[in-house]
Amino acid sequence: MLDIKRREFIALVGGGGLLLTAKARRARAQQPAMPVVGFLNATSLDRWRPRVNAFRQGLQESGYVEGQNVTIEYRWAEGHYDRLASLAADLVQQRITVIAATGTPSALAAKAATSTVPIVFTTGGDPIKLGLVVSVRRPGGNVTGSTQLSVEVGPKRLELARELFPGATTFGLLVNPANPLATTISKDLEVAADTLGVRLHVIHASTEANFEGAFATAAQVRAAALVISSADPWFGNHAAQLGALALRHRVAAIYQTPEFVAAGGLMSYGGSITETYRLAGVYAGRILKGEKPGELPIQQGTKVELLLNLKTAKVLGITVPLPLSGRADEVIE
Repeated sequence: MLDIKRREFIALVGGGGLLLTAKARRARAQQPAMPVVGFLNATSLDRWRPRVNAFRQGLQESGYVEGQNVTIEYRWAEGHYDRLASLAADLVQQRITVIAATGTPSALAAKAATSTVPIVFTTGGDPIKLGLVVSVRRPGGNVTGSTQLSVEVGPKRLELARELFPGATTFGLLVNPANPLATTISKDLEVAADTLGVRLHVIHASTEANFEGAFATAAQVRAAALVISSADPWFGNHAAQLGALALRHRVAAIYQTPEFVAAGGLMSYGGSITETYRLAGVYAGRILKGEKPGELPIQQGTKVELLLNLKTAKVLGITVPLPLSGRADEVIE
C-alpha cells in the first residue's frame, strides 16, 4: 500500500513538473522576440571591424547590446557592389526591424529596396543630392543617418597636395567607377584643379588587380601626387594596402584614413568614419525604441584630421613645408 502511494506521489510530482515545464514554455513563447538590426556594407568584416565596433558602441549608448537585447544580421558584399541590391532585398524579406546601410552604395541599395523598413545610413556624400532624403532637418520617409566630411573635403586634399608641390602642373585622382559618387567626385576635383591652375589625370580602379596599374599610371603621367577618393568603402577596406603600394611605387599619395598613413602613405586628411558609424548606431537604437527615422535630423561628424608620414616623405625626397607639418594632428617620424 505504501509503495502504491509513493508511486502516486512521484507521478503527481512528475506531472506537476511537466505542467510547470509547459507553462514555462508558453511564457517563453509569449515573450517578445529580440529586435533585429540588419547591417549592410559593400566591403567585408576583415578590415572594417573598428567601424562595426563603433556602431555597436552607438547601439549600446541607446541601451542595446548585441546578443542580449538585440540581434544583428550582417550582410557583406565583399567589394562587389552589384550584390548590394539582392543583399538589401534579403534583409527586407527577413523582416528586419531597422537596416543600418553603411556607406553610400549600401545606402542607395537599401533605399531602393524598401520604403517602409526604417533605414539608418552613413555616407561621405550629400544625402540630399544623392536622393536619400529630402531635408537634413526633417529627412521624411523611412530614412535618416549620418555623414562625415569626405566628398566635401576632397578638393582640400588636392590643395594640400599642391601645397607640397607648389610648382607642379599635373596631379592624379584615383576613383572607383563602380561607386555612385565617382562622377561627382571627379567633377568636384576637376573644378578645384582648374581653380588651382593644374591638370588632373583621373585613374580608375575597381578591383585589387587594378591597384598596381593605377600606381604605375600615376608615375607614368608624372603626377606630382595622387589623391585617392575617400568616399568609397571598398578603398577604405584596402587603405593599408594602398598605403604600402604608394610607398613601393614611390608615389606621393593622400587619402582619408590613418591606416593609409601608418602603412606608408604620405598624408591623410578627412572626417572620422568611425564617428559616423557610432552616430548611426545611436540612431538605430532610438528607432528600436519607437522614434521615426523621418523625424531624426541628419547628423554630421565634425572631426577632421590631418596626418603626415615624414618617414615616407624622406624616402620620396620630399621636404614638407613647416606650416603644413605644424598643422598636422599627428606626424609619423
